[in-house]
Amino acid sequence: MSNQREILDYLQLHFPSLESALCTEIGEIGTIETFPAGQILMEPGKYIKFLPLLCSGLIEVYRNDAESREVLLYYVKAGEVCSAALTCCMTNVTAEIYARSVEQCTIIKIPIQNVDMWFIRYSSWKQFVFMQYRMRFNELLQTIDSLAFLKMDERLIRFLKNVYTTTGKTVYEGSHADIALSLSSSREVISRLLKTLEHANKVVLSRNKIDFSKLL
Repeated sequence: MSNQREILDYLQLHFPSLESALCTEIGEIGTIETFPAGQILMEPGKYIKFLPLLCSGLIEVYRNDAESREVLLYYVKAGEVCSAALTCCMTNVTAEIYARSVEQCTIIKIPIQNVDMWFIRYSSWKQFVFMQYRMRFNELLQTIDSLAFLKMDERLIRFLKNVYTTTGKTVYEGSHADIALSLSSSREVISRLLKTLEHANKVVLSRNKIDFSKLL
């Protein structure tokens, strides 16, 4: 019963658009799980065994190539669900992207057989899923625009601003190599560009931290 109460509290806080009957059903069949930062939650070639509703934390969704170069596609925040995971659940296909927890995450695990069935039973679920797809599509367009039309220094600034949009934080905690992976660049290039921004008094650099509040 305590698990069900906790699920209902999370749903009320982060998924207020879902109707009460659906929340009750999620409380009955869902389970709560917490993952540490750096946990791989989804990877290419593997089936999705449950749909994760993110209740706390942050998840990054990305692709990489044979040389382990990464391109960040989008973030999943509390109150959201990964649209790639939704597609895998509804079509019973394997994943084509990676998903990794940026910080400790708490999720509600939904059995995949319910995902498609709820489209018919609950209008709020259908609206929620369509909104998630629309939001991810817009984010992917921004990613494509960034790769196709922006210089690396512009992409770096957009990356840092996106950290603020996603997390509300004005300090990025991570290495230059982490940013390079996300932008499919090299650590040397990112370090050089950050030094240029620091000399222009636009960021403050310290060990594994970048204060970019002056960019906002």
